[in-house]
Amino acid sequence: MVREIAISVYLQVFHFIFNLCKLFPQKQKTVGVATFGDNIYYTAQAIRKQTPEEEIIILKVPKCNYPFQQHIINKEILFSLKHPLSFVQSIYHLATATTVLVDNYYGFLAVTNFKPETTCIQLWHAAGAIKKFGLMDPSIKNRSKKAIMRFQQVYNKFHYTVVGSERMATIFRQSFNLPNESILRTGIPRTDVFYDKKEEKRISKQIQLEFPTIKDKKIILYAPTFRDKQLSNYQVQLDMEMLYNHLSSDYVLFVKLHPAISNSLINNYPNFVYDVSDYAETNHLLMVTDLLITDYSSIPFEYAIYQKPMIFYAYDLEEYKQERGIIQDYEKQMPGPVVTSTESIIREIKQNNFNKTQINAFANLWNDYSNGNASSQLANFITRTDDKEKKQALI
Repeated sequence: MVREIAISVYLQVFHFIFNLCKLFPQKQKTVGVATFGDNIYYTAQAIRKQTPEEEIIILKVPKCNYPFQQHIINKEILFSLKHPLSFVQSIYHLATATTVLVDNYYGFLAVTNFKPETTCIQLWHAAGAIKKFGLMDPSIKNRSKKAIMRFQQVYNKFHYTVVGSERMATIFRQSFNLPNESILRTGIPRTDVFYDKKEEKRISKQIQLEFPTIKDKKIILYAPTFRDKQLSNYQVQLDMEMLYNHLSSDYVLFVKLHPAISNSLINNYPNFVYDVSDYAETNHLLMVTDLLITDYSSIPFEYAIYQKPMIFYAYDLEEYKQERGIIQDYEKQMPGPVVTSTESIIREIKQNNFNKTQINAFANLWNDYSNGNASSQLANFITRTDDKEKKQALI
């Protein structure tokens, strides 16, 4: 009850300021609201290349640590109530933009009645979905009718939602209750880097310089999703000592915790375990990773493009199914072994019996529109001035 009251007050204040700001003239301007940042950045980079005169403003929520390069954007503003002046400036830019890019669920959209000439595009932070979200999230049954109505009001503000596959288009239509004409099949902008061999070499050298002690060892990346009950007290459910004893001669372990998790990793094996949670470019890490360990995260949908081994460490599978809801036949659909213990992880790594055909099929299923040109295709769509042209581009 208290939570709903607080949300209502916040939205009323936002709505009032937003409507005041709408009195100012609209500008030719792209405004990105960033929690993750990467998809917005790659899109901004392509817009800057195609339309150098476009004003690009980035509104970063407090948890966003993505390093937007200043030669790409015009201004970066902290989008937080704790900074009132910046908060009001952020609302002004939203109210006067021609294009608004978002990469997450933002409750304020429920009360933002954009100008008729404004286009809002959802650049969702995941290329695929293992967990159920939006209207398909099982926990929604515990929310009030007012809250569910508010969720739909937010989803209704997405004029377009970008996808990398037809499978994800279906999921968005169900999760956000969107019409098919709102689906923008340009591919996921941040996947472009996977197709750039020159950039891959540069990033590989850069990471070797940042982590010189890894030498010639292979890299295992452990990237677990968050658990709602462990956002501020997350404990890595791996036996680090066992991994060290069995794998440290040939491997190093990179651990990237979810951005929502507030605590740091306790590391007793500094020459084997590396906490890369603050490394903003996850896809750069994927480019140098030899083997991925994850669970219900969306990270394997893009990593599969490399056709490299994956292990799914689902130690709490049954509990997670009940609390969050995941795709049907999870164990069969994942392109790698699903295990529940550190011993099983070690056994799978040592056996090295990964099915590349299965990984390739998974990659094709979830990335059929992500072909290395997603950013330029999306930027081209955004910079079209005629609405008829935009609609024609979707056919």
